[in-house]
This record gives sequence, structure tokens and C-alpha cells, in this order.
Amino acid sequence: MAERALRGARLGAQSFEDERGVEMAPRQEIEYVLDDGSTFTVTMADEAEIPAEWEDPKSGQIGRHLDGEEPVKKEEKPARTHWDMLLERRSEAELEDILTERLELLRSGEIGPPHLHRRKKKSA
Repeated sequence: MAERALRGARLGAQSFEDERGVEMAPRQEIEYVLDDGSTFTVTMADEAEIPAEWEDPKSGQIGRHLDGEEPVKKEEKPARTHWDMLLERRSEAELEDILTERLELLRSGEIGPPHLHRRKKKSA
């Protein structure tokens, strides 16, 4: 069992790669400003597209790019409800007719769960 034991280094603790001969990618420091006036910097690659907003890693607030232009706000559509989608297919008059018809069937016992229906008395 001792032959199978891992020896020499802790798992995941160290890297034995050497940084000699490794050329780092060109980088740039981007400065963002928060609403309270404080600033923070983010390191990005030179060829990266710079976002107009970035979340501050310390405070969690959203900062705006110092030299950037104002981001374009997208117009948000209101959420469509089931009722809205139903009204796209049928008019309210049609829905009233369908409701009346279904309620009559339910009350007569033709549809619906059997335990909700009244038993009719048998005449002798």
C-alpha cells in the first residue's frame, strides 16, 4: 500500500512550471468610476472590447467606464400574461360564451370529476 501513496507535493498547491520564456499578452488598465466618485481599475487584454459598465469587485456596485460613452438603454417590452395571449386569439364575447357553455356542462354533470356531481334520485 505504501507504494501507491502520492509523494513529493501537495495536490493542487503548487505549480512546477517555470515562467522563463513565457511572453505575457499585452494588457491595458481600464478605469471605472462609481456613483460616489471612487474609482477602481480592471486589467484587460489590449484587443478586448471594453464594456461601458463593470461591477466593482469590492463593493458590488456598478461602475461606468471613465472615458466611455453612455450605454444605450434597450426598450423593455412589458411581460405578456396568459390573459393577453388569450385575447390575441379570442374576443371577450367569445370567451363569455365558452365559459357559459362549460359551466352548464359542469353543473349538469356531463364533465368534471364525478365526486362533485349530485346523484339524481331515481323515481319509482
